[in-house]
Order: sequence, then structure tokens, then C-alpha cells
Amino acid sequence: MFDIGFSELLVIAIVALIVIGPQQLPKVARTLGHLFGRMQRYVNDVKADITREMELDELKKMRTSMEDAARSFQTSVDKEVGSAESELRKLEQDAQSAVDGFSGTGAMLPESPAPAAGKPEPAPESEPQPPAPKQA
Repeated sequence: MFDIGFSELLVIAIVALIVIGPQQLPKVARTLGHLFGRMQRYVNDVKADITREMELDELKKMRTSMEDAARSFQTSVDKEVGSAESELRKLEQDAQSAVDGFSGTGAMLPESPAPAAGKPEPAPESEPQPPAPKQA
């Protein structure tokens, strides 16, 4: 950061020992260490806040893009459902008009459906026949 080597630190320590004195130097070094630690924590907190704000901004952008995509999807689905409903109504009207036209011609619809293949048709109910006389 400051590009200070070991020799420069040694010169600073000797000057501080001469100026401050050997009795006050440990207190000053301790105080400088506390101040340096506070400064590092403050810088780290600011970095974390900036990173958090950038992530929050990215999340907001992603949220708006997802909402726009959902909105466009909903409108397309609504359009498709509306067109399907109109087609079904048209088919219903066509079927109703065909049924009305069929019943208007006087044709009769069969009352019962044709028997399924492979199933025997039940015999029509009639009066029971008396048993035939025995021949002797």
C-alpha cells in the first residue's frame, strides 16, 4: 500500500525511540495499533456496504425483468385462452345450428344406440308360451 520496506521501518522506529522516549513508546505503539485496527474495520464495513448495495441493485433489476417476463407471459396466455374460447363458442353455435336444422327437417333421431359388436342383443319380452302337451 505505502510500499515501505524493512529498512524504512527500522529508521522510523529509531526516530520514534529518540523523539518519544523509551517509556512512552509502548503506549504510543499500542494506541497506533488500536487506531489502525479501527481504520481497517471501518474500511471493511464500507466495502461490505457497497457490495451489499450492488447486490441489492442487481436483485432489483432481476426482479423487474422477471416481473416483465411474467406479465408478457400472462398476456400471451390470456390472448390464447380468449381465442380458444371464441373458437369453442363458434363450434358450439355451429353444432347447435346443425342440431336445430336436423330437427327442423322432421328427421327422427334413433332412440337407442345400436348394440355393440360381439354382445348378444336381449330377446324382446313377450308373453310366456304354455308348455306343449306330451304325446303318449
